[in-house]
Amino acid sequence: MTIQEAQEKIDNWINTTGVRYFSELTNMAILTEEVGEVARIMARKYGDQSSKESDNKKLLADELADVMWVLLCIANQTGIDMTVALEKNFDKKNIRDAQRHHNNPKLKS
Repeated sequence: MTIQEAQEKIDNWINTTGVRYFSELTNMAILTEEVGEVARIMARKYGDQSSKESDNKKLLADELADVMWVLLCIANQTGIDMTVALEKNFDKKNIRDAQRHHNNPKLKS
């Protein structure tokens, strides 16, 4: 599915099954919660933090999808086409960072 299709599917789901969008500020808080859940998994699976049994039920893919869901909700609410936004972001990075990372001695293997 494309980003545009995902935005449309989410909008359809929200306006039927979900009844309506939460406010933008509520969705910002939910996004923060979801990013926290990703951080929790990362800290336990890839970091040094010890996990609890309840942590083992959480899947990184599912939590990342939750982040993307809420992010696309916010984009829909604020009239942002994320395909266009991402394309513009690539343009910005290709200009700004064209040589920056190649010249970083910390990234040399």
